[in-house]
Amino acid sequence: MAATLAPERTNLADAFDDDTAAHLAELEARTIYILREAYARVAPLGMLWSIGKDSNALLWMARKAFFGRVPFPLIQLDTGMELPEVYAFRDEIVPAWGLDLRVEHCPPEEDMDPTLPPATRAAARKTEGLRSVLARDKYRGVMVGIRRDEQATRAKERVFSPRALDGAWDFRNQPPEFWDQYKTDFPEGVHVRIHPLLHWSEIDIWRYTKAEGIPVVPLYFARDGKRYRSLGEKNITFPVASDAATIDEIIAELMVTRVSERAGRTMDKETEDSFERLRSSGYM
Repeated sequence: MAATLAPERTNLADAFDDDTAAHLAELEARTIYILREAYARVAPLGMLWSIGKDSNALLWMARKAFFGRVPFPLIQLDTGMELPEVYAFRDEIVPAWGLDLRVEHCPPEEDMDPTLPPATRAAARKTEGLRSVLARDKYRGVMVGIRRDEQATRAKERVFSPRALDGAWDFRNQPPEFWDQYKTDFPEGVHVRIHPLLHWSEIDIWRYTKAEGIPVVPLYFARDGKRYRSLGEKNITFPVASDAATIDEIIAELMVTRVSERAGRTMDKETEDSFERLRSSGYM
Protein backbone atom coordinates (compact mmCIF):
# COMPACT_ATOMS: atom_id res chain seq x y z
CA MET A 1 0.00 0.00 0.00
CA ALA A 2 1.37 3.38 -1.00
CA ALA A 3 2.38 5.41 2.05
CA THR A 4 0.41 8.41 0.80
CA LEU A 5 -2.84 6.44 1.01
CA ALA A 6 -2.68 4.98 4.49
CA PRO A 7 -2.37 7.08 7.67
CA GLU A 8 -0.46 5.56 10.54
CA ARG A 9 -2.67 3.27 12.60
CA THR A 10 -3.11 4.04 16.29
CA ASN A 11 -5.11 2.62 19.15
CA LEU A 12 -8.44 4.31 19.90
CA ALA A 13 -7.50 4.85 23.51
CA ASP A 14 -4.14 6.32 22.51
CA ALA A 15 -5.53 8.54 19.74
CA PHE A 16 -8.43 10.15 21.64
CA ASP A 17 -9.77 10.88 25.10
CA ASP A 18 -11.82 8.20 26.85
CA ASP A 19 -15.21 9.62 25.82
CA THR A 20 -14.28 9.90 22.13
CA ALA A 21 -12.68 6.45 22.10
CA ALA A 22 -15.79 4.92 23.71
CA HIS A 23 -18.04 6.76 21.24
CA LEU A 24 -16.10 5.43 18.22
CA ALA A 25 -16.05 1.91 19.64
CA GLU A 26 -19.84 2.05 20.07
CA LEU A 27 -20.31 3.33 16.51
CA GLU A 28 -18.14 0.54 15.14
CA ALA A 29 -19.95 -2.14 17.15
CA ARG A 30 -23.34 -0.97 15.88
CA THR A 31 -22.16 -0.93 12.26
CA ILE A 32 -20.68 -4.42 12.54
CA TYR A 33 -23.97 -5.63 14.06
CA ILE A 34 -25.89 -4.19 11.08
CA LEU A 35 -23.46 -5.74 8.59
CA ARG A 36 -23.86 -9.17 10.17
CA GLU A 37 -27.65 -8.82 10.39
CA ALA A 38 -27.80 -7.93 6.71
CA TYR A 39 -25.61 -10.85 5.70
CA ALA A 40 -27.61 -13.31 7.81
CA ARG A 41 -31.06 -12.15 6.74
CA VAL A 42 -30.89 -10.76 3.19
CA ALA A 43 -29.70 -12.63 0.09
CA PRO A 44 -28.38 -12.06 -2.45
CA LEU A 45 -26.53 -9.10 -0.96
CA GLY A 46 -24.12 -6.57 -2.43
CA MET A 47 -22.36 -3.39 -1.30
CA LEU A 48 -22.02 -0.20 -3.31
CA TRP A 49 -18.46 1.11 -3.22
CA SER A 50 -17.98 4.75 -4.19
CA ILE A 51 -14.31 4.67 -3.06
CA GLY A 52 -14.89 7.76 -0.90
CA LYS A 53 -14.02 8.09 2.80
CA ASP A 54 -17.37 6.79 4.10
CA SER A 55 -17.47 3.90 1.66
CA ASN A 56 -13.90 2.93 2.58
CA ALA A 57 -14.67 3.05 6.30
CA LEU A 58 -17.69 0.80 5.73
CA LEU A 59 -15.59 -1.60 3.67
CA TRP A 60 -12.98 -1.65 6.44
CA MET A 61 -15.62 -2.60 8.99
CA ALA A 62 -17.03 -5.26 6.66
CA ARG A 63 -13.58 -6.84 6.63
CA LYS A 64 -13.51 -6.72 10.44
CA ALA A 65 -17.05 -8.11 10.70
CA PHE A 66 -16.18 -11.17 8.61
CA PHE A 67 -12.65 -11.80 9.85
CA GLY A 68 -10.69 -10.17 7.03
CA ARG A 69 -12.84 -11.34 4.13
CA VAL A 70 -15.77 -9.55 2.48
CA PRO A 71 -18.31 -12.33 1.73
CA PHE A 72 -20.39 -10.40 -0.82
CA PRO A 73 -19.57 -8.51 -4.02
CA LEU A 74 -18.77 -4.82 -4.20
CA ILE A 75 -20.47 -2.79 -6.91
CA GLN A 76 -18.95 0.33 -8.43
CA LEU A 77 -21.35 2.43 -10.48
CA ASP A 78 -18.89 3.87 -12.99
CA THR A 79 -19.75 6.83 -15.21
CA GLY A 80 -16.21 7.01 -16.58
CA MET A 81 -15.98 10.45 -14.96
CA GLU A 82 -14.32 9.63 -11.66
CA LEU A 83 -11.16 11.53 -10.82
CA PRO A 84 -7.96 9.73 -11.90
CA GLU A 85 -6.81 9.34 -8.29
CA VAL A 86 -10.03 7.45 -7.51
CA TYR A 87 -9.40 4.88 -10.24
CA ALA A 88 -5.77 4.51 -9.15
CA PHE A 89 -6.87 3.93 -5.53
CA ARG A 90 -9.45 1.34 -6.64
CA ASP A 91 -6.92 -0.56 -8.74
CA GLU A 92 -4.52 -0.75 -5.80
CA ILE A 93 -7.01 -1.73 -3.09
CA VAL A 94 -8.95 -4.43 -4.98
CA PRO A 95 -6.08 -6.93 -5.36
CA ALA A 96 -4.50 -5.99 -2.03
CA TRP A 97 -7.70 -6.85 -0.13
CA GLY A 98 -8.91 -9.66 -2.41
CA LEU A 99 -12.20 -7.92 -3.21
CA ASP A 100 -14.90 -9.22 -5.55
CA LEU A 101 -15.53 -5.99 -7.46
CA ARG A 102 -18.27 -5.72 -10.11
CA VAL A 103 -17.99 -2.54 -12.22
CA GLU A 104 -21.26 -1.36 -13.73
CA HIS A 105 -20.83 1.10 -16.60
CA CYS A 106 -23.64 3.66 -16.34
CA PRO A 107 -25.72 4.85 -19.32
CA PRO A 108 -24.91 8.18 -21.01
CA GLU A 109 -26.21 11.52 -19.78
CA GLU A 110 -28.37 12.05 -22.88
CA ASP A 111 -30.51 9.10 -21.75
CA MET A 112 -31.42 10.81 -18.46
CA ASP A 113 -34.60 12.75 -17.65
CA PRO A 114 -34.28 16.01 -19.64
CA THR A 115 -36.36 17.90 -17.05
CA LEU A 116 -33.57 17.53 -14.46
CA PRO A 117 -31.03 20.37 -14.12
CA PRO A 118 -27.66 19.66 -15.82
CA ALA A 119 -25.56 18.50 -12.83
CA THR A 120 -28.47 16.52 -11.39
CA ARG A 121 -28.96 14.86 -14.75
CA ALA A 122 -25.28 13.85 -14.75
CA ALA A 123 -25.62 12.39 -11.24
CA ALA A 124 -28.73 10.46 -12.29
CA ARG A 125 -26.56 8.21 -14.45
CA LYS A 126 -25.67 6.22 -11.32
CA THR A 127 -29.36 5.76 -10.50
CA GLU A 128 -29.88 4.15 -13.88
CA GLY A 129 -26.73 2.08 -13.49
CA LEU A 130 -27.98 0.71 -10.18
CA ARG A 131 -31.40 0.02 -11.69
CA SER A 132 -29.70 -2.11 -14.36
CA VAL A 133 -27.73 -4.01 -11.71
CA LEU A 134 -30.89 -4.77 -9.72
CA ALA A 135 -32.84 -5.91 -12.78
CA ARG A 136 -30.04 -8.18 -13.99
CA ASP A 137 -28.53 -9.58 -10.77
CA LYS A 138 -31.66 -9.63 -8.59
CA TYR A 139 -30.04 -8.32 -5.41
CA ARG A 140 -32.46 -8.35 -2.49
CA GLY A 141 -30.20 -6.14 -0.40
CA VAL A 142 -27.77 -3.36 -1.31
CA MET A 143 -25.57 -1.77 1.35
CA VAL A 144 -24.70 1.91 0.99
CA GLY A 145 -22.30 4.08 3.02
CA ILE A 146 -24.44 7.18 3.54
CA ARG A 147 -24.83 9.19 6.77
CA ARG A 148 -27.83 11.12 8.10
CA ASP A 149 -25.80 14.28 8.75
CA GLU A 150 -24.53 14.47 5.16
CA GLN A 151 -27.68 15.86 3.52
CA ALA A 152 -31.19 16.77 4.71
CA THR A 153 -33.01 14.21 2.55
CA ARG A 154 -30.77 11.42 3.83
CA ALA A 155 -31.81 12.28 7.39
CA LYS A 156 -35.19 10.67 6.58
CA GLU A 157 -33.66 7.24 5.93
CA ARG A 158 -34.05 4.03 7.90
CA VAL A 159 -31.22 1.53 8.41
CA PHE A 160 -33.14 -1.11 6.42
CA SER A 161 -35.08 0.88 3.84
CA PRO A 162 -37.38 -0.84 1.32
CA ARG A 163 -37.30 0.22 -2.33
CA ALA A 164 -39.49 -0.71 -5.27
CA LEU A 165 -37.87 -2.81 -8.00
CA ASP A 166 -37.16 0.34 -10.01
CA GLY A 167 -35.42 1.86 -6.97
CA ALA A 168 -38.20 4.30 -6.07
CA TRP A 169 -38.20 5.37 -2.41
CA ASP A 170 -41.41 6.27 -0.57
CA PHE A 171 -39.87 8.22 2.30
CA ARG A 172 -43.32 8.87 3.83
CA ASN A 173 -43.96 5.14 4.32
CA GLN A 174 -41.05 3.44 6.06
CA PRO A 175 -41.00 0.70 8.70
CA PRO A 176 -40.34 1.75 12.31
CA GLU A 177 -37.01 0.69 13.81
CA PHE A 178 -36.89 0.34 17.60
CA TRP A 179 -34.20 -1.23 19.76
CA ASP A 180 -32.14 -2.27 16.71
CA GLN A 181 -34.92 -4.53 15.45
CA TYR A 182 -35.02 -4.35 11.66
CA LYS A 183 -37.68 -5.49 9.22
CA THR A 184 -36.14 -7.53 6.39
CA ASP A 185 -39.06 -9.57 5.03
CA PHE A 186 -40.54 -7.58 2.16
CA PRO A 187 -42.75 -8.61 -0.76
CA GLU A 188 -41.38 -9.98 -4.02
CA GLY A 189 -40.15 -7.20 -6.27
CA VAL A 190 -38.87 -5.08 -3.36
CA HIS A 191 -35.21 -4.70 -2.50
CA VAL A 192 -33.73 -3.26 0.69
CA ARG A 193 -31.18 -0.47 0.97
CA ILE A 194 -29.08 -1.09 4.06
CA HIS A 195 -27.31 1.88 5.66
CA PRO A 196 -24.78 0.77 8.30
CA LEU A 197 -23.29 4.28 8.69
CA LEU A 198 -26.43 6.35 9.24
CA HIS A 199 -25.50 7.03 12.87
CA TRP A 200 -21.99 8.33 12.05
CA SER A 201 -20.94 11.96 11.41
CA GLU A 202 -18.23 13.30 9.10
CA ILE A 203 -15.88 13.97 12.00
CA ASP A 204 -16.57 10.45 13.37
CA ILE A 205 -15.46 8.98 10.05
CA TRP A 206 -12.21 10.94 10.07
CA ARG A 207 -11.44 10.10 13.69
CA TYR A 208 -12.08 6.43 13.00
CA THR A 209 -9.98 6.58 9.83
CA LYS A 210 -7.10 8.01 11.85
CA ALA A 211 -7.36 5.43 14.61
CA GLU A 212 -7.68 2.45 12.27
CA GLY A 213 -5.21 3.62 9.63
CA ILE A 214 -7.77 3.24 6.85
CA PRO A 215 -6.44 4.10 3.38
CA VAL A 216 -8.09 7.10 1.67
CA VAL A 217 -7.81 8.79 -1.70
CA PRO A 218 -5.16 11.55 -1.40
CA LEU A 219 -7.55 14.15 -2.86
CA TYR A 220 -8.99 14.64 0.64
CA PHE A 221 -5.74 16.32 1.71
CA ALA A 222 -5.16 19.97 0.79
CA ARG A 223 -2.92 20.95 -2.08
CA ASP A 224 -2.42 24.59 -3.07
CA GLY A 225 -5.09 25.72 -0.62
CA LYS A 226 -7.85 23.35 -1.78
CA ARG A 227 -9.09 19.87 -0.98
CA TYR A 228 -12.08 17.65 -1.65
CA ARG A 229 -14.55 17.23 1.21
CA SER A 230 -16.69 14.85 -0.85
CA LEU A 231 -15.65 12.84 -3.91
CA GLY A 232 -17.89 12.64 -6.95
CA GLU A 233 -17.50 12.77 -10.70
CA LYS A 234 -15.00 15.29 -11.99
CA ASN A 235 -17.61 17.14 -14.05
CA ILE A 236 -19.89 17.87 -11.08
CA THR A 237 -17.58 17.91 -8.01
CA PHE A 238 -14.95 20.48 -7.11
CA PRO A 239 -12.53 21.09 -4.22
CA VAL A 240 -13.21 23.65 -1.49
CA ALA A 241 -10.81 26.13 0.08
CA SER A 242 -8.80 24.43 2.82
CA ASP A 243 -5.27 24.12 4.20
CA ALA A 244 -5.96 20.81 5.97
CA ALA A 245 -3.23 18.52 4.65
CA THR A 246 -3.35 15.80 7.34
CA ILE A 247 -6.11 13.91 9.13
CA ASP A 248 -5.43 15.82 12.35
CA GLU A 249 -5.81 19.09 10.43
CA ILE A 250 -9.02 17.85 8.79
CA ILE A 251 -10.47 16.98 12.22
CA ALA A 252 -9.48 20.39 13.58
CA GLU A 253 -11.04 22.09 10.56
CA LEU A 254 -14.32 20.17 10.95
CA MET A 255 -14.62 21.30 14.55
CA VAL A 256 -14.94 24.95 13.49
CA THR A 257 -16.03 25.09 9.84
CA ARG A 258 -19.48 26.19 8.74
CA VAL A 259 -18.92 25.09 5.15
CA SER A 260 -21.19 22.24 4.07
CA GLU A 261 -19.59 18.87 3.38
CA ARG A 262 -21.26 18.89 -0.04
CA ALA A 263 -20.21 22.44 -0.88
CA GLY A 264 -18.26 21.10 -3.86
CA ARG A 265 -21.23 19.17 -5.29
CA THR A 266 -22.76 21.27 -8.04
CA MET A 267 -26.10 19.43 -8.10
CA ASP A 268 -26.77 20.61 -4.54
CA LYS A 269 -26.77 24.18 -5.84
CA GLU A 270 -29.40 23.63 -8.52
CA THR A 271 -33.17 23.64 -7.90
CA GLU A 272 -34.30 23.16 -4.31
CA ASP A 273 -35.81 19.74 -4.94
CA SER A 274 -33.07 18.33 -7.21
CA PHE A 275 -31.53 16.01 -4.63
CA GLU A 276 -34.90 14.87 -3.30
CA ARG A 277 -36.03 14.01 -6.85
CA LEU A 278 -32.87 11.94 -7.30
CA ARG A 279 -33.27 10.17 -3.98
CA SER A 280 -36.95 9.38 -4.42
CA SER A 281 -36.21 7.83 -7.83
CA GLY A 282 -33.42 5.62 -6.51
CA TYR A 283 -30.22 7.66 -6.11
CA MET A 284 -27.86 6.62 -3.31
